[in-house]
Amino acid sequence: MKIACIGLGRMGWHMAAHLSRSSDHEVVVYDINSESGKQWATEHKGAVAESIASATTDSDFIVTSLPADRELFAVAEEVIPTVAKNAVWIDHSTTSAQAAREIGAQLEIAGAYFLDAPVSGGVVGAENGTISVMAGGDSEAFARAEPVIDLYSGQVRLMGELGAGQLTKMTNQICVVGLCQALAEGLDFASRAGLDVENVIEAMLQGSSTSWQMENRADKMLAGEYDYGFSTILMRKDVGLVLEEAAAMNISLPVTALVSQFLADVESMGGANWDWCSLMERQRGFASSNNQDKEG
Repeated sequence: MKIACIGLGRMGWHMAAHLSRSSDHEVVVYDINSESGKQWATEHKGAVAESIASATTDSDFIVTSLPADRELFAVAEEVIPTVAKNAVWIDHSTTSAQAAREIGAQLEIAGAYFLDAPVSGGVVGAENGTISVMAGGDSEAFARAEPVIDLYSGQVRLMGELGAGQLTKMTNQICVVGLCQALAEGLDFASRAGLDVENVIEAMLQGSSTSWQMENRADKMLAGEYDYGFSTILMRKDVGLVLEEAAAMNISLPVTALVSQFLADVESMGGANWDWCSLMERQRGFASSNNQDKEG
């Protein structure tokens, strides 16, 4: 069975690595940065393709992890003319639901299938094979793809028709951005109150305020360490997709809109490539500037 993996970024690199460890699959990788492909191949079992078309032609499955709609459509232009009949394209990018529907419709005409399957769990989850995958698309195609996705995920669920995966990811992002901003405010409050913040976190981890963000990001936020994970600029992109979809549905998302602005503030502070939990730095800076204003 041939699997083409397109996109070797922080997430795609690890997904391809998990697939390469299975003796049942022939893995071929491609990244726009040719050096990434060469480096991946020195560390894992698999071939490096010279182009998207050469990677995906005759592939039973195509696995992509791309930054946004633009890159997804660019890849689709090369995949669709040569895609194998009954091939399943599993897309782990976070994009608009409309992009998933459009590409899915084009693949259907070509006799293949598209699953929009964004993920949650971050780079650590991708590395450990524990990410959660939320998919939309044809149920029979999903049933064929599920054993493949299981090789690099902790949970995979079919959420509905094409676009349902992206809408579920949007729901996830609505919930998570509010949680992380609240965590930043809480940690800053505890610190300025003179508490032992690490002790506070240990107490809260056993209570109703616990969350994945608290368990996995609180220590990094306290230390001001953000050189890892999911970047501010990518989270801004995700939240932008959420707000566009919400506007089309005439739904008000005031907290999400506010955090979107806060993420823009972090980017203006030089944090575009920091992990987006660097909302903590905006919180610290905002509190400091307020104190200076009062003193002045």
